Amino acid sequence: MLFRKRFSYTFYKEQRGLSLVSTLWILTILSILAAQLLYSIHIEQRTQRNFLDRAKFHYAARAGFEWTLAVMRTDQTPFDSLGESWAEPIEGQVDDGVQVGNFLNYQVTITDEASKVNINTADAGLISNLLAQVGASPDDALTQELTNNIVEGQPYRTVRDLARVEGMTSEILYGTQQMAAFTQGGTNAQSTPTGTVDGLSTVGGGSLQATETGAQPGLVNLATIYSLDASTDPNGEALVNINTADAEQLTQVEMQPGQGGGQPVFSQAEAESLIQQREFDRFAALMDVKAVSDELFNNIRNQITTEDSGGDGDEGETNNSEENGPPRQGGEQGGDGQVNINTADVETLQSLQGIDEGIAQRIVDHRDSQGFFQNIDAIKDVTMLTQQEFIGIVDKITLKEGDTRSGLININTAPAEILALLPGMDSQKAQAIVERREQDPPDDSPVQNYTDEEITGNPFTNISELSDLQEINFETFREVVDWVTYRSHGYRIEANGVDAAGKVISTCIGIIDRTGDQVVVQYWRQD
Repeated sequence: MLFRKRFSYTFYKEQRGLSLVSTLWILTILSILAAQLLYSIHIEQRTQRNFLDRAKFHYAARAGFEWTLAVMRTDQTPFDSLGESWAEPIEGQVDDGVQVGNFLNYQVTITDEASKVNINTADAGLISNLLAQVGASPDDALTQELTNNIVEGQPYRTVRDLARVEGMTSEILYGTQQMAAFTQGGTNAQSTPTGTVDGLSTVGGGSLQATETGAQPGLVNLATIYSLDASTDPNGEALVNINTADAEQLTQVEMQPGQGGGQPVFSQAEAESLIQQREFDRFAALMDVKAVSDELFNNIRNQITTEDSGGDGDEGETNNSEENGPPRQGGEQGGDGQVNINTADVETLQSLQGIDEGIAQRIVDHRDSQGFFQNIDAIKDVTMLTQQEFIGIVDKITLKEGDTRSGLININTAPAEILALLPGMDSQKAQAIVERREQDPPDDSPVQNYTDEEITGNPFTNISELSDLQEINFETFREVVDWVTYRSHGYRIEANGVDAAGKVISTCIGIIDRTGDQVVVQYWRQD
């Protein structure tokens, strides 16, 4: 009996011990589950808060983007420069919308896409110069092969599509290393540099100077596919396409103000002669256009001579000065009633079929400056345009169809490093352009007449003003004029939603096209 009692007591104690252990295990498990639940709730709450913050700051960034669109719509100047308000970083606030009385900050920066090289329109020479700028050796056969491959691959949808080009390296495309900071005039050093890719500022007008020795920018920093300009003159009138315009349209081309404005350049006969010679692929070719086309010359060759009526040679000799000596001054009419192009005045030259006052005056001016014609064929050496006339009409004409022109580089926003890459340019000439646009404007500057906005610097208001620079001679001007503009219609807008500590929470990036009546967003990305 005693044994049973002891056994029962022992069993009871064991049962109580097991129950206690089980209870402790259950409590432990419940505590772990409760902790996990609380942690999950905490994580979910943080996730919700983060999502809410990102959503709020996303809409703050969107608000900044929309505000900037409104700013760009109001920009009515016929030029675009870094001295205008749009080039300055924009900062603003919007209502929180969730927490009453709280405001959300946004920061916006704008980059002129025309301050970079357009890889879809650049030729092999410009691409080669661009590759040299990012560290590729211009004398290396592989660089030349890469240049050709890039040109053959045109057009591209994005600059990063260059990664698929055979021979492309990450160093050339993205640069040699991550940049920590860059100096950029007008950029807030505390914020992300305007238009940055891998930390490199791509805003036109500043110097691309790395703080880390040996660092090189990449193509993503210096290239674009979005540079765009309207096919209009500084007054907003449509440009005249020299390759397609009829004679009437050509006779309406006038010199740019300041270069003889209001004066027509082409007479009727000159316009018709130009039409017979055209198919121009660059502006410089206009300087080689003959006042007397081959067709016109064939019509008048039997009506002209370089000998006066007292010449002893026969008709054949009269028209072949390679066999004749220097022409003798005498009457305006040669044998058989021919006109002596070495003595005839403007009125007499107009008696020739297809010659009007415009061409006649150019013949006389050429003769006065170059001396007598040695043979009748030499009349074809008379050119259509003077240097001053060429400079005066480049802002009025185009060589391509379309309402827009792609790939032109804005001399008011592009940094000196980009300007120096262009045909005919070097670092000294590029720096002269930058210094001109940053200097104080003269008292008679037309810049302030275009807008009520206060504009700093002395931006170019047309291309012809380039010729005013001492460093830009005519040979340089005629080479570079195909590649430059003084305004832009394609911009990169980067809008950031920023918290109180200055940390970027959300970013919206868009490329806009404002060539038409409405601003069009060509590219959009949000982070």
